[in-house]
Amino acid sequence: MGEHKRKENSNNEFIFGKKNYKFMLIGLGFIALGFVLMSGGGSDDPNVFDPSIFSWRRIRLAPAMVLIGFGIQVYAILLNPNKDSKSES
Repeated sequence: MGEHKRKENSNNEFIFGKKNYKFMLIGLGFIALGFVLMSGGGSDDPNVFDPSIFSWRRIRLAPAMVLIGFGIQVYAILLNPNKDSKSES
């Protein structure tokens, strides 16, 4: 009997809403873009130094993009999908 009531009372709603998933995909895009910007700049010959590994894009921009992406992911997880846009007075 207790198991039957539990099945009746359980709701089949998703934890995250559409808005959450949109922000998660945006955050994932930022993270992927940051890692793509970090890639490259290596040399095939280990005796040759390539100073392009210290470019502004790889040192500043790419890590900032990854951190922004992680921030968007945290926001997407904490966003309440059931919150109404109308405020009740």
